[in-house]
Amino acid sequence: MRYGGLLPMAVRYCSILLCVLTLGCSDPEPPPLRVGVNPWVGYDPLVLSRELKLVDTTQLQIVELMSNTESIRALRNGLLDAAALTMDEALRLADEGVAVKIIALLDSSNGADAVMVRAGIHDLADLKGKRIALEKSALGALMLDRFLQAAGLRQEEVETLNVEAAEHVNVLENGRADAVVTFEPMKSRLAAKGFHNLFDSSRIPGEIVDTLVVREGTEPSREVVLIQAWQLGLRQLQADPQKAASLLAPSVELSSAEYLATLRGVHFISLRESVAKLDRSGAGLMRDADALTHQLRRLGLLHREPEWGALLDNRAARLVSEQP
Repeated sequence: MRYGGLLPMAVRYCSILLCVLTLGCSDPEPPPLRVGVNPWVGYDPLVLSRELKLVDTTQLQIVELMSNTESIRALRNGLLDAAALTMDEALRLADEGVAVKIIALLDSSNGADAVMVRAGIHDLADLKGKRIALEKSALGALMLDRFLQAAGLRQEEVETLNVEAAEHVNVLENGRADAVVTFEPMKSRLAAKGFHNLFDSSRIPGEIVDTLVVREGTEPSREVVLIQAWQLGLRQLQADPQKAASLLAPSVELSSAEYLATLRGVHFISLRESVAKLDRSGAGLMRDADALTHQLRRLGLLHREPEWGALLDNRAARLVSEQP
């Protein structure tokens, strides 16, 4: 009886072993593509896509970080596969030798980036000798430079304080700074608390553009999934902004009405326009980015002209644009 029971047991054991060996030999499913976004209203279509469960989380993970600086650090260190970044930050990463490419243009800021100031400061010249807080990023440096030019001030005539985006509201509220270079939704939160806008990106149209950046070597099919998620979220935002606002506003401490108002300072770029401007020749984008690259080089933030042919890749965006 004991020996008779060994054969079925051996068969079961061999079957289990065969299953294990078969699984071990098959290619494991790749982990989801990790894309980082910081708290900028222009990146919210990706967040909305996740909140509405339009994203297959086995393929795409949308990671919310506290600042642009964190997104860049995580992408540089390989903790992210992709990130939503301003054009200037994407150019700086490539200039540093990080193997990345731009696969889509997302939006441009038309008033949503701003210098917000405390009471008692009435014009640009009033900031002479004052402390200005800003994120330690290329975007912060660019906005500060444009603001100082408009004010007729030199860098040494103001004091700067590096503060990440999540602390922009606190730094003005607690008096650590007289002004902050910030962006939506922090701009609206500050306005609701009585701080006012002294300078914004509507005075430098087309200079602040957001992009989708991926690490070189990312599978094209995964890039398509990422751009699809962006498009699905953007369509929902544009089709039913009130529903989007009701979902997104609480997490940034705004009312739905205040959240909807933030969107007026953002121009979302169509996929067709993105495809056209990201042609590998770089001709379409170079015209728009010429002033930006010149300014970055003048500030010492770029050391050479961008290699547009290596940096731009519109193939995934074109595939998505051709879908019904």
